[in-house]
Amino acid sequence: MLRRACRTVLRPVRPVAGRAFWRRWSYLVGGGALLMPYWFVSMAAVPALRLGATVTVALCFLLPLLGAFVTGLVPAVRLLEGAAAKELLGGPITGLATGPSRTWEDRARTGLWFTLHLHAGVVVSGLSLLVPPFAAVLILVPVVRWDDDFLSEWGAPDTFPTWPLPFAGVALLAAMLAVIMVSGTALSRLAPRLLGPSAADRVAELERRAVRLAERNRLARELHDSVGHALSVVTLQAGAARRVLDHDPAFAREALGAIEESARSALRDLDHVLGLLREDASSTAPQSTLKDLDRLLERTRIAGIELDSKVGPEVGEVPAAVSREAYRIVQEGLTNALRHAGRVPVRLWIGVRGDRLEVEMSNPLGSAGDRAGRAGGGRGLRGVRERVTVLGGVMDAGPDGSGRWRLEVTLPLGTRP
Repeated sequence: MLRRACRTVLRPVRPVAGRAFWRRWSYLVGGGALLMPYWFVSMAAVPALRLGATVTVALCFLLPLLGAFVTGLVPAVRLLEGAAAKELLGGPITGLATGPSRTWEDRARTGLWFTLHLHAGVVVSGLSLLVPPFAAVLILVPVVRWDDDFLSEWGAPDTFPTWPLPFAGVALLAAMLAVIMVSGTALSRLAPRLLGPSAADRVAELERRAVRLAERNRLARELHDSVGHALSVVTLQAGAARRVLDHDPAFAREALGAIEESARSALRDLDHVLGLLREDASSTAPQSTLKDLDRLLERTRIAGIELDSKVGPEVGEVPAAVSREAYRIVQEGLTNALRHAGRVPVRLWIGVRGDRLEVEMSNPLGSAGDRAGRAGGGRGLRGVRERVTVLGGVMDAGPDGSGRWRLEVTLPLGTRP
């Protein structure tokens, strides 16, 4: 019971004893200290103008307001205030990005915030200096024998009852703490609107996220196409080498060499993509293009695939962006044939017709289960379609009605790298 009673009594004091309260108090008091130079300059310069009592008093109050607002227009103030608000105020501003002011809208919002911060800080600083000693005097009046001259200076008559004074002192302290808490909470809730990103900043951040997401998707396609193809080819080559190892060691040796080359190529591609993900400038391995197509086709043949390929002589002169994507499209088409149909004859034609690069690939369909799984579409075909869409091309994939699976892609050559 005693413990519960103590918890009930101390519950209102918990927010004051927390770190958040003292951080906000220090933020406000720091703002009050920043405003002091404006007040000193105003009180020293304005009376020297001899403009009359009313105008002098008005200017002494207005000039600090104007000075704080103008200071807030400096771009770096938004960065400094945002960092201080995140660390000391907390609240919703913690999860928002803040930086220097880039537009006049940001500067105006920062000027308003700086003005509010400094003047709220002056109020809290004044209360923190004046209220505690005055409250201490009121609380100690009944238990301390004060000098009569001291009490008369405070305006306390001899017959004035002293028992309510401690309650008044506690009430003053509570009011001061309440003002600090309300001021800190109000500023923490207002900070996102005045220091947080503007609508233009949010749009720019969304654009940056979209660019990063598109780059991640592109790198995922690169990994899927290069490493996936290499693993499919290596699997078939290893199986073929194991079957003929005893009676055809020359072919097995050739297959093992192809496995080594495929693995090294996959490792180079993997290192290149991981280097991009780490933003590692040292990873500058060039991406494969149609100029490397012969090596890709040779590795596929060594895997045991009967490949009938026809490559136009002008293919090596297409733009770099189209050449890179076309290489990956051919690679993914061969990988799909290996995965879903096995070691079946594959026909490939790639060449330039007019201002477009065309790729045609076909192979016999596999089993019914393979056809069902393939018709549903996988990551490979989705990746091919994404590449074709980005380049503004056309893609058609599916059974052609004669028992063969056909992939046809047309890419415009006008796409810039």
